Amino acid sequence: MLIGIVGKANVGKSTFFKALTLAEVEIANYPFATIKPNQGFGFVKVECVDKEFNVKCNPRTGYCLEGWRFVPVEVLDVAGLVPGAHEGKGMGNQFLDDLRPADLLIHVVDIAGSTNEKGEPIEPGSYDPLFDIRFLEFELDMWYLNLVKKGWNKFARNIEQEKKEIVLALVKQLSALKITEGLIKEGIKLLELEPKKPTEWSEEKLKELAIFFRKKTKPMVIAANKIDLPSAKENLERAKKEFPECTFIPCSAESELALKEAAKKELIKYIPGESDFEIIGNLNDKQKQALNFIKENILKKWKSTGVQEVIDDSVFKVLKYIAVFPGGVSKLADMHGNVLPDCFLLPENSTAFNFAEKVHTDLAKKFIRAIDVRTKRTVGKEHILKHRDVIEIISNA
Repeated sequence: MLIGIVGKANVGKSTFFKALTLAEVEIANYPFATIKPNQGFGFVKVECVDKEFNVKCNPRTGYCLEGWRFVPVEVLDVAGLVPGAHEGKGMGNQFLDDLRPADLLIHVVDIAGSTNEKGEPIEPGSYDPLFDIRFLEFELDMWYLNLVKKGWNKFARNIEQEKKEIVLALVKQLSALKITEGLIKEGIKLLELEPKKPTEWSEEKLKELAIFFRKKTKPMVIAANKIDLPSAKENLERAKKEFPECTFIPCSAESELALKEAAKKELIKYIPGESDFEIIGNLNDKQKQALNFIKENILKKWKSTGVQEVIDDSVFKVLKYIAVFPGGVSKLADMHGNVLPDCFLLPENSTAFNFAEKVHTDLAKKFIRAIDVRTKRTVGKEHILKHRDVIEIISNA
């Protein structure tokens, strides 16, 4: 799974990325501070199962904090897009190509309207952030349309003359966008297209098909950033009304980064996604003032900084993944003594066999059965797993 972080220049994308990953990225107050895509790992928050088994887990990847397991997810921060990106403006072609492998996009929007269309700082409220939402969707739609239409006339004639299967041909042509056979069939049926006559598909129908593919393969969550600034709340309410299909999450990436940095320095105790923190170190007056601002203007008003919620909702609500722990009925530790060392993210409706494949290919090849560690019940390879299941795989491996 790969999550792409997109948006206009200078809206707080790099701050958001660092707040998720704490990776060392350049955070600068000018357009195109991010020239090459930054990759790192954010962490989704899962209630750990260790307390249920009266043990303390030892994660190999990610970490566990106060009973919460933070599982790594790869994230990609792409440089700021500008209107006309699909035509190559602002290095647009390169930036869009960087997004090809992404399973979901987090669109970071300056919901306070404190940056103009060029990404330059302006007075909050003097720019309409809804334009940014419209322009980004348009750029992505046109990007998909360009890829669908590439050589379309020749492609369509060839399909008809040689009586080829249009679905299989489109799968091959659009493979880089992860467009599946089932998705193409769904789109053709939904738009009432004649599969044997692609030369008759109109320009408008091709556009509708491209938008359908984009929405299905690049679902979007909107991080309404800078929520503490003037006019942000009003803009957020307007955006929700105008884009009812979108998922909006109010957030303050700057606040989340400050809290994580303070926790890293052991000045506070903070669990990402929580509505409060505890001071445990010696703070100077400036630090106290900054943390108090976050508490009063972000945490009390919005219940969290929103950053953790953005990635959690992206993975669990939009992509509908589940978290599954490998374990044994008689032993929860691995050969090195690490207790519940792993937690895997799988698509919904994944089976015990899918889980075996995820853990190790040899387990899948020599799969015998699986055991639900909580209930100690034996299940077969087609057994559908649930979020936070603990599963033991029995194989000949």
